[in-house]
Amino acid sequence: QVQLVESGGGLVQPGGSLNLSCAASGTIERIVHMGWYRQAPGKQRDLVARIFNGGSTTYAPAVKGRFTISRHNAGNTPYLQMNGLKPEDTAIYYCNVIPAGWGDYWGQGTQVTVSS
Repeated sequence: QVQLVESGGGLVQPGGSLNLSCAASGTIERIVHMGWYRQAPGKQRDLVARIFNGGSTTYAPAVKGRFTISRHNAGNTPYLQMNGLKPEDTAIYYCNVIPAGWGDYWGQGTQVTVSS
């Protein structure tokens, strides 16, 4: 079973930037798509951005134009560039990889806090 671990979270002022990485312990075969999700206190876990194996991307309206998702680590995991951060971006961010078949893969999350 492949394990995922996020990194790159932290405290940043409004308008600042952070980059989130996701390390995988092995290769995930036949990836359909991968992405980043976030969950703020008292809120559901929501999709932030997603990238498909063909390279196309989708973004939540709240982050469109500010965040950029790409594939790293030999295409196994997603990377997220976050610019123009706002207080409402404060959440735990999770990387996610969906292969063909039954299972999926999740990291344990990394905290992003946007505050002055």
